[in-house]
Amino acid sequence: MQSECRTITGDVADLDVALVRRCRSNDAAAFNAIVARHKARVYRFICRMVGPGADADDLAQETFVKAYTSLPGFRGSASLSTWLLRIAGNLCIDYRRRRKHAPARAVSLSSMLYADGERDGALEPVDPHGGPESEALRTELQGRVHAAIDALPDKLRMVALLYDIEGLTYDEISHVVGCPMGTVKSRLFSARSSLRAALGPYMGDLALEAPVEAERGGGGRP
Repeated sequence: MQSECRTITGDVADLDVALVRRCRSNDAAAFNAIVARHKARVYRFICRMVGPGADADDLAQETFVKAYTSLPGFRGSASLSTWLLRIAGNLCIDYRRRRKHAPARAVSLSSMLYADGERDGALEPVDPHGGPESEALRTELQGRVHAAIDALPDKLRMVALLYDIEGLTYDEISHVVGCPMGTVKSRLFSARSSLRAALGPYMGDLALEAPVEAERGGGGRP
């Protein structure tokens, strides 16, 4: 299975490299193909960084415009997808700096607090099939969760989203954010610690004791 996955990943990378070469030869259709292949992931990531809406649409468009003008500098040291996420991430950080209270997108808090699915369900203390009182509690908790995630510094929020939601490895994230893998791990630790500290009083002891990160061979996902 792992060999098959590596083959699929290699085929995707080879196709991206071929499309980049065609773009450098002024093949407009090739860039349209790049946009079609990667726009969903880029847009999803942007929505999680700044919230959905017209601004996310504009940032996605700006990402691909900047990618097109920057293609001559694409060296291929990281995958095209990783490179696009780096462009998108930098644009989102600039956007959030201009609008410091840009809304956050709902994400999976369980994955952001605990490594590799540990304590699955620990962050769902309210019965989803309960009555109006349970629904009110869920709504209140959701608001607190969104506020805690949105309160994270952009550098911490980005690393947590890339690792836990987008599924990037440490090495891939280091290319996106432009820092060593040790810094990536440190930021992920800090992000999860901040979220647990912010939500601990609301979640009780469940959100305070889980280990943050298990080592993964080769800096990647198993």
